[in-house]
Amino acid sequence: MNPESGTMRHAHVTGWGRYVPEQVLTNADLEKMVDTNDEWIVTRTGIRERRVAAAHETTASMGAVAGLRAIRTAGLDPDDIDLILLATLTPDYWMPSTAALVKEAIGNQRAAAMDISAACSGFVYAFATAQAYVTAGLAKHVLVIGAELLTRFLDYTDRGTCILFGDGAGAVVVSGSDEPGGSLGIEMTTEPQGAYMIWLPAGGAKAPPSPETIRRGEHFIRMEGRETYRFATRTLAATAMESIRRAGLTADDIRLFIPHQANIRIIEAVAKGLDLPMDRMFVNLDKYGNTSAASVPIALAEAANEGRIAVGDAICIVAFGAGFTSGAATIRWTVDPARGIAGDAAVDPSSIHVRLPQDWDAVDPIPPALAEIMARPDPLNVPLDDVVPGEPEPAPASVS
Repeated sequence: MNPESGTMRHAHVTGWGRYVPEQVLTNADLEKMVDTNDEWIVTRTGIRERRVAAAHETTASMGAVAGLRAIRTAGLDPDDIDLILLATLTPDYWMPSTAALVKEAIGNQRAAAMDISAACSGFVYAFATAQAYVTAGLAKHVLVIGAELLTRFLDYTDRGTCILFGDGAGAVVVSGSDEPGGSLGIEMTTEPQGAYMIWLPAGGAKAPPSPETIRRGEHFIRMEGRETYRFATRTLAATAMESIRRAGLTADDIRLFIPHQANIRIIEAVAKGLDLPMDRMFVNLDKYGNTSAASVPIALAEAANEGRIAVGDAICIVAFGAGFTSGAATIRWTVDPARGIAGDAAVDPSSIHVRLPQDWDAVDPIPPALAEIMARPDPLNVPLDDVVPGEPEPAPASVS
C-alpha cells in the first residue's frame, strides 16, 4: 500500500534496453572448430549465429550499457535508481558483485546493488524481487539487468554446448505507481533434483580452482541436454499459465509470450502446450543463441522496439534454468514502446567504462579456439593486440 494515498502500489516497466557485442560467431565458423554443421545446429536448436564479447568487454560493461539505455528510455537519470539487481551466472568476479561495478560505471551514487543467481531464470527472479521492493514501498525505481558472458566458459571441443551459448545483456527499469497495470502475476519454482543437469563443476567452494580441475576441464559448462529438454518443455508452459492465472487472465488474453531463448523446439512445445500459434511467441535465438539470464530482457527490449507490444497489451515473460529453476511474470504494458529506440541511441557503448583494479595484470580472456575466428579480417574484426584498452600498468614490485 502507498501509506500516503492508501492505494495499492503497482510495479510498472518504464524503461528497457539491451546490448549485444559486435562480433558474430556463425554456424559456419563453428564448423571449423568442432564436428558439427549448420543444418545440424539449425534443425536441432534454431540457432544460426551468436555474439561474442570482445577482449575488453565484461559482464559488467555489457550490463552497464543495457542498464543505462533502460534508464534513458524511462526518462530518468542514474541517480533516480534506488536499487540495482543484476542476474548472471558469469560474474566479473566472485566478489565484488557485478552489480556494484555497474553502479559505478553508470554514475549512480545512491543505489544499493546486488547480484541474483538463478541461472537462465535469473532475470525473472530479479524482476520478481524488484516488484517486491517497489510494491512494499522500499524503492521507487529499480534497475533490473540480465547480463552474461558465456563464451569464456565453453569447451570448444564439445558440440553439445559450444553451439548453444552467446553473450549479451538486457535490462528494464521497474517503477512504482498508484496507476493500475504493470506486473500482475508472478510464479517461480525450483526443482533441485536437476541440480547437476546444467552445471559448472569447479571454481566454487566444493572444488576450488587448481591445476587438476583445469586439466580435467571442470571450468566449462556441462549439460545433460535430453533431461534439460524434458524439464523445460514440461515446466515452461505450466509456469507461464500459473503466472497468467495469478494475474486473473487466460492465455488468450496474452498478446505476446517472451520465453527464454534456449531452443526453438522448446518454444514450439510451449506454444503447443498453451494451444497458441507461434506468432504469439517472440523468437530471436536465431541471432543470439542462448544468452542465459540475458535472453529474456534482450528479447523483451527487441519486442518493444520492433512494435510487437502496444500500450495496454498483456505480455508474459517466462524462463527456466540450471538448478531446474523456472519463473514467469505477466505484465500489463503501460509505456509507449517507441521510447526504446531513443533510449538505445542515447547511450554510446564506448562511453561506458568499468574501473579496473590498479594492482592486477590482466590476461587475454578469449579462448584460443575463438581467438582464431575473431582475428579474421572482416568488418566486425575485434583486435586482440590490446586486451584491455587503457588498463593501468601493474603496481611496481616493492624494493627491500
